[in-house]
Amino acid sequence: MTMTTPSTATPILEADHLRKHFPVRQFRPFAKPQVVHAVEDISLALVPGRALALVGESGSGKTTVARMLARLYEPTAGVIRFRGRPVTASRRAALLEYRHHVQMVFQDPFSSLNPVHSVRYHLGRVLRLHGRAHTRDEETAQILALLGKVSLTPAEQFIEKYPHQLSGGQRQRVSIARALAAGPEVLLADEPVSMLDVSIRLGVLNLLLRLKREERLAVLFITHDIASARYFAEETLIMYAGQSVESGPSDAVIQQPKHPYTQLLISAAPDPDRPATAKPLPARGEIPSLVTPPTGCRFHPRCPHAMPVCRERFPGRTELGNGHWTHCFLYGEGNDAPEGPATTHS
Repeated sequence: MTMTTPSTATPILEADHLRKHFPVRQFRPFAKPQVVHAVEDISLALVPGRALALVGESGSGKTTVARMLARLYEPTAGVIRFRGRPVTASRRAALLEYRHHVQMVFQDPFSSLNPVHSVRYHLGRVLRLHGRAHTRDEETAQILALLGKVSLTPAEQFIEKYPHQLSGGQRQRVSIARALAAGPEVLLADEPVSMLDVSIRLGVLNLLLRLKREERLAVLFITHDIASARYFAEETLIMYAGQSVESGPSDAVIQQPKHPYTQLLISAAPDPDRPATAKPLPARGEIPSLVTPPTGCRFHPRCPHAMPVCRERFPGRTELGNGHWTHCFLYGEGNDAPEGPATTHS
């Protein structure tokens, strides 16, 4: 299968056909077991020095994918590979070693830091846990260097502060510094700017861009803002209701969207160059229940181009050239024929 990475690049972290189903708690005895089909057959690859944006509305399964890659959730099916080797991380030592290489930045900077501990504690604990500092002086020197790396300067003024003494943007920078403290090669950024003031979002995005370039980080950038995806990431993968629907170079996906859902996302995004008379595409309903999701392509109840075959099975992947592909019957049956009437294949 062709990934969304340049042919000359070697992925450091890959996911093949990931699925995640969450059991639904039943309050009725003898009720039929139900599950939430949160993620269905997602594949992706992350390359050092490059970013992949995972884009979709709330409930599309983006955060679930990131948490599986971080080994916070165990996949229901599928394989995660780090440097080409499957990741099992069943033992605590193996899990700690994996998280030395793969770190996550969470969406909410207000809840990701413990309010009763200082910045020194948050960063120092990671340094000690991963064996990167052995004395108090080493720890202090590395904490000051990390704070400088995320532009919290002068660092001496921040090292003893507590989260309530920091602004939202400063807290998120501390969260990024905490992730960097482990010395990772992969950064999973789960909507890292969505809860920040608009005036400081660009600064945090530019910080992540600089770190990606200077540290050669492979970044998964999760967002619902397709404009941010184009600004930050070289590649974009569009998700809807747990399924991948389109992917490719960010410019191609955003300037020449093929899947009707991608077109809907772009029409809803603010665009100063769009004529004032242009109207956004109709939303045609809400994201479906993932306990009983629609058969076939899950977007078909909202799609203005839905055909009978869209209800029957999920389309194979159609290659559009230059790494751009989509799952949509508007462009044929696809090169990868899905198996079964309601499966997905990406």
